Amino acid sequence: MISGRAVVCSFLRRQFNHRLQPRLLVSKQNMAIMLIAPRLLSTNEITKNIKFISHDNDVTVSKYKVKASNSSESRPLMVMLCWLLAKDKHIMKFANLYLQKGFDVALVTITPWQLMWPEKGSRIIAADLLSFLQENQDYQQILLHGFSVGGYMWGEVLTYVHSNRDKYNNVIDRVIGHIWDSAADVTEFVVGTPRAIFPHNPLLQSIVEKYLMYHMKAFYKQSTQYYLRSSQMFHTNLVRSPALFLMSNTDPVGPVSSNMRVRDSWDSLGTKTYIKIFDGSSHVGHYRKYPKEYVAELNAFLDVLNLMKNEDKITAKA
Repeated sequence: MISGRAVVCSFLRRQFNHRLQPRLLVSKQNMAIMLIAPRLLSTNEITKNIKFISHDNDVTVSKYKVKASNSSESRPLMVMLCWLLAKDKHIMKFANLYLQKGFDVALVTITPWQLMWPEKGSRIIAADLLSFLQENQDYQQILLHGFSVGGYMWGEVLTYVHSNRDKYNNVIDRVIGHIWDSAADVTEFVVGTPRAIFPHNPLLQSIVEKYLMYHMKAFYKQSTQYYLRSSQMFHTNLVRSPALFLMSNTDPVGPVSSNMRVRDSWDSLGTKTYIKIFDGSSHVGHYRKYPKEYVAELNAFLDVLNLMKNEDKITAKA
């Protein structure tokens, strides 16, 4: 007789196979050329989960190394750690904020399956991202912008850095600032993932939430130990450059209380932190609800980092 748990697992597996495969951003080809404002941009696939958008339209990629016809030494690099199941058009709205200011952008995505099975998913992505940053040292100014589970992804990166500081300290030293939008800790994992997969179906959210609670208990060695270690590394962040927290007072996935615990930890370690709490915006929905206020916070933070010129401010796009 088939158990109820087996039925749920079978159902979830079919849903994952159907919906949760890595998505190709911008184009299904390895490189696409886009026109944003008056500039030509090239988009290259570093891995299935890392896409690189450059202001240089003559870019080749060899393993993790980016080779451009023009030097990238003068351009900052934005590393965007995306939320679960983010749609391309939504990701690009955020990417365009930085592209218009002259950043090159690395987009990092993760699927729920990759989140659930770190050894074959999220930890491989984290290692790939670290290798990419290590190989491209022309980018002397790296800015992070993480959404939701992006905090978990960065924690996984930090576990690798911590294991070999001599090799990877140069990456940490080049991170001049970091922005966290609706950051979700491991304690919110079982709440946020079901809402990302089935945003309009409370019944399926409940089913997935119950399964994830079981998953975290049953697969401690394969999954949960990595969530806890990543959370620890995120709270004791190796990056000491300034940080901006963007959150909502009504977000159950990345609540104010959780973000403030991280802020307090970083403050105690000497990291300068800035906070903006939006009223009533949804999880990773602050820019959509408050575009002008959101962009004003980004501009102010970039000014703190000396990345802002009066004539080159980020502008909100509808």
